[in-house]
Order: sequence, then C-alpha cells, then structure tokens
Amino acid sequence: MELAAARRAVLAAVRGTCAADLPRLLHWMRNTNDFDELVVSNSDVVLKNIAEDLRNRLPIEAMFNSEHQAIQKIHQHPLPMIHVDAFLYDDDFVDSLCEEGKMSRSYCTECGSYKTASLEFISHSFSLMELKFVYQHVLPDLTGKVVVDVGSRLGAVLFAGYLYSSASQLYGVEMNADFCQLQEMMIAKYQFIDRIKVVHADICTQASLLQKADVVVMNNVFEYFLDRQEQARAWEFIACNVRKRGSLLVTVPSLRESLSKLQTDIQLSQWVEEMQLNYDVYMEKDVDREALEQIHLYKIL
Repeated sequence: MELAAARRAVLAAVRGTCAADLPRLLHWMRNTNDFDELVVSNSDVVLKNIAEDLRNRLPIEAMFNSEHQAIQKIHQHPLPMIHVDAFLYDDDFVDSLCEEGKMSRSYCTECGSYKTASLEFISHSFSLMELKFVYQHVLPDLTGKVVVDVGSRLGAVLFAGYLYSSASQLYGVEMNADFCQLQEMMIAKYQFIDRIKVVHADICTQASLLQKADVVVMNNVFEYFLDRQEQARAWEFIACNVRKRGSLLVTVPSLRESLSKLQTDIQLSQWVEEMQLNYDVYMEKDVDREALEQIHLYKIL
C-alpha cells in the first residue's frame, strides 16, 4: 500500500471509531510502543549487539588511559563535563545507570547543599539514530564507493556503513592502538572483514587514502585529541588531500565552527559547497533534532 492510500485508511479507521472511544484511541496512537517493531531492522539489532559487546570491554566512560590529551581537556573544561559515548549509551540506558547510581546527570554547585546543575555530556561517537540518519538520509547510494572515517574510535561509522550501505570499502583511520584492537575484535566476530579495514595511523600519513575516498566522515575528530597547532596542521592536510571533485564530506560540527578558532589558510568557498539537509525526514520517535542539526554535508568542488 502506498503512503497516500495508507494515510486514507488510517484516517478512515479513526473516523469510524465511536466518539466515546476516540480519545483513548488517539492517546494510544501517540504513546504506544506497538509500532516500534515496524521500524527496527535486523541491522539495528546487530548494531545494538555490537554496542553491548563494546560496553562489556570498556569502562563506563568509554575512554582509555592512553587518551591523555582528551582526558585532560575534559577535566579543563570550565563546567563539569563527562564523556558518555552515544553509540554505547542511549538516553534510556543513561537513565537506568543514573537510577543504579553508576552515573549522574547533575553535580553539586556548593558542596553539601541542594543546589545542583546539569552536567555537560560529550560524545565522540554517533548514536544509532545519527548513524541511520547519515546512511539513510544524508548520503546517496554508496554502491562501489569508498568511505573513510577519520578517527574511527569504536568503529560505529564503519559497522553502520557495512549494515546500512552498499559501500565497497570502509576504512577507519585511528591513532589509538587500544581502539584499533577493539575494532578488529568486532570486525572478526561479526565477519565484517570483507569490506572494513582499520588503519592504525595518524591521518596526516594517509594522503593516498584520502585522495581516493568518495566519502570522508569526521565526527568531533580533532578538538579533544590535538592541540590547536596540531589541529590546524591536520585540517590543512585534509583540505589538501580531500580533493576528488564531487566527493562528500560529513562533519560534526560544521567546518566553519571547527576552523573558527584555528589559524589556517583554508578557503571554504573554494574547497566545498554545503548541501542542505532535511532534518524532518527521520520518522522514528524520540528524535534528538538538536543532535541531527550538528551533522553537516559538503560536496567537494
């Protein structure tokens, strides 16, 4: 049944409901979970299983002691901040951890008082919702295309690309050996080896890989892991090598925001064109529109 016909059928059913039961029917339609199974795919289930496997192998903050600079930057933030990996922990999971006393959404502003404020959460990974948005609504058909995730971390972009797209190859470039090992474990367990490859390297050594990429993904990739001079150098390298005309760049946050505090010679208007995204296409409930609006798509000129 096409969408227009389905809408007419639903409206006919609603209009045919007796007046006494109509409020209860509408309340049920707004609040029921009965429709969830219609929008949950096998790929969603696989990604959730991967997230569970990773949670069992990581501390709750999903950071390794080897991430010295990222840990230091979080501690130096002017307001209390914690890292909550969005791929591993959705809002419901965070709520359950808070109920168990394993995590908190707030902190005390004056020790011993009842004055509290909300903690700021930061994630270095896309959530399941964001991954589906990227592959199902942001990017075009990727059949035969090469995707490169800069700073692949837990591998969420790679695993989602394997499950939600027909990309021929998905490369993750990650400097941290601990995260590379985790990704390799998941690739082997879930038999993704035919299309996913993890490269343990600084992205600034991967010119040829960037030059052949059809899609480059960069999610909060440099700010918490490099000092400003290193960030500027990395962005200059990216701008110099991501040059294939018509290729796509997906970033969080926008390029303008990422570069605003850095001294670079990058001329955005001569390098990329930003593509407008429709943030209203995501139909599943509990949509975090603010998170989706942080995702930006650019076409290389």
